Amino acid sequence: MPIDSGDTAWMLVAGSLVLLMIPALGLFESGLLRKKNAVSVFMQIFFGLALLSVMWFVFGFSLAFGPDESGGLIGNMDWVFLKGVPWDEALDYAPTIPGVLFVKFQLMFAAITPLLLTGTIAERMKFSSFIIFIASWSILIYYPLVHWVWGGGWLAELGVVDFAGGIVIHTSVGMGALAAAIVLGRRRFFGPAIEIPHSIPLAVTGSALLWLGWFGFNAGSALASGSLAGNTVIVTHMASSVSALIWVGLSWMRTGKPSVVAAVNGAIAGLAGITPASGYVSVEHSFVIGIAIGIASYSGIIIFKEKLKIDDALDVSSVHGVAGIIGSLAIGIFASKLVNPGGPNGLLFGNPEQLGIQAIGVGVAAALGFCGTWIIMKVLDFLVGVRVSPEVEDAGLDISEHAERAYADEEEFKLDMDTYVDELEEKDEFFFNKK
Repeated sequence: MPIDSGDTAWMLVAGSLVLLMIPALGLFESGLLRKKNAVSVFMQIFFGLALLSVMWFVFGFSLAFGPDESGGLIGNMDWVFLKGVPWDEALDYAPTIPGVLFVKFQLMFAAITPLLLTGTIAERMKFSSFIIFIASWSILIYYPLVHWVWGGGWLAELGVVDFAGGIVIHTSVGMGALAAAIVLGRRRFFGPAIEIPHSIPLAVTGSALLWLGWFGFNAGSALASGSLAGNTVIVTHMASSVSALIWVGLSWMRTGKPSVVAAVNGAIAGLAGITPASGYVSVEHSFVIGIAIGIASYSGIIIFKEKLKIDDALDVSSVHGVAGIIGSLAIGIFASKLVNPGGPNGLLFGNPEQLGIQAIGVGVAAALGFCGTWIIMKVLDFLVGVRVSPEVEDAGLDISEHAERAYADEEEFKLDMDTYVDELEEKDEFFFNKK
């Protein structure tokens, strides 16, 4: 099949929209954290984007989508450094766009997925340990899951489907977030006082850009322009809107005040939850799915953070994990070949077996995400330590880890520089005469 210029144009746009989501994630997360840690989030995200992009180029794409000689477990290394990936012809995965454009689109997924975990480990993880963590997480968890579901691996052979990442991305990340939070432990003075956002407008701006970028995330997964991409856009928007309303309503009932933080978290949960089903369900069913996502993800926060006292800083386990599980299972109920002839039918359309198949996929991703993250974190903690010292945590990661501040008046700046120079002089790194 020849390269289609319309499909290619749409995928160029969709990939750019997903790229927009990565700095938007930084805005969203930093706004909801304390100002002394705002820079550290952006550093993790921008450095992570660069590192994970290079990894995908060098060997990640080949492991995830490369030819399989392992019985459905992992791709081989035929496409390292994209050797053999065509720029003027298509791959079987996306038959109407250049092969390198498919690589680029999937690169954005490979970059943003581990970076979602920054919302869990925020304000207390060493930057050096974070680098090793996201690299290891990609190699041991993300690349295999991509191959199993999207690369023709054993879960795909079983019949598991995931349109844009509810199993591969949100379930694995959400359950990984629980494991990471447990190993790291709670932040100092854990409680309502440290949950106060330093800039709600910043968080709202980030969430709005995430919402925009998510249309590229989901509709781009059609890998072509046309009716399926069009339906995916409206399905995505509806589920997010419904979930946002559910979150505001539940929060209002519990606190007596309507919360904009609840609104943006509810919207993100709706986006994450509908992601796996967005290419298989109608807009009417997305309305119902959005209700289930909103109730389940909001309840997850109450269970994980308030009841179990697990300090998942920005509730990744609920907003992404619980939501992704609901959406992935919803495929087994609401999916219809009338929407996507290339997808399955669900329970309501005469195929109850699909629900069980989806449950297997969810269970595998949840187990790999939780257990794999637990092992990675435990090994890292044993070898190099994963958590900053109490003194660094109290001062904030911005100045302690990066010698920078998001916001600093003149006196704070002078104090920071004096401290920084004293540290360097102690290490004999350079001599500096202070006036």
